[in-house]
Amino acid sequence: MTNEQLVKQLIRLLNEKNAIPSDSIKNTIPVGISNRHIHLSQQDLESLFGEGYKLTPIKELKQPGQYAAKETVLIAGPKGTFEKVRVLGPVRPVSQIEISKSDSFTLGIKPPVRESGDLTNAATLTVIGPFGSVIMEKKVIIAKRHIHMTPIEAEQLNVIDRQLVSIRVEGERGGTLDEVVIRVSDQFLLECHLDMDEANALGISNNQMITIMPKK
Repeated sequence: MTNEQLVKQLIRLLNEKNAIPSDSIKNTIPVGISNRHIHLSQQDLESLFGEGYKLTPIKELKQPGQYAAKETVLIAGPKGTFEKVRVLGPVRPVSQIEISKSDSFTLGIKPPVRESGDLTNAATLTVIGPFGSVIMEKKVIIAKRHIHMTPIEAEQLNVIDRQLVSIRVEGERGGTLDEVVIRVSDQFLLECHLDMDEANALGISNNQMITIMPKK
């Protein structure tokens, strides 16, 4: 067994151990709120920070193996810029910038709503680091709201990978969000990902619980 296979097996066993009982899972899906951020390929990382550069992890994220790095960059569009945009690691095969709809107005671009990794008709920005700059052509999206879960949790919730569902949010500004895509993998931990616009519209905070409702 390779090291990679061993890590996957350990994560799978941990998920099975920590699986939420089926009678309570519908009310215990925590929310993770994503601010604007960037994922970098090794090539683009080196163009921005220097040859052979490696990211410096400062905070583990909930999804296994993902982390916030110390490094930040400036992103620039036709109308405006944002400084100190956080780099998330590890490096990826292809760079990707995720922003909100509100961010797009400030920057002066029109990115599409896409699942992570789908850069079809994506927008373009310039990214500036301490060592240099890179034109990220067709690398900018607004992330489609989604829920990470394991196969066990998907079975408990009676949903399947890539299914679209609605979620219910309680509170003073509570409401329902539709078109939430289910993403299933034994490498995931249960979490609903929303961006800042979505969270602010419904008064949602990190780790608040939402209810899932299969789309009719």
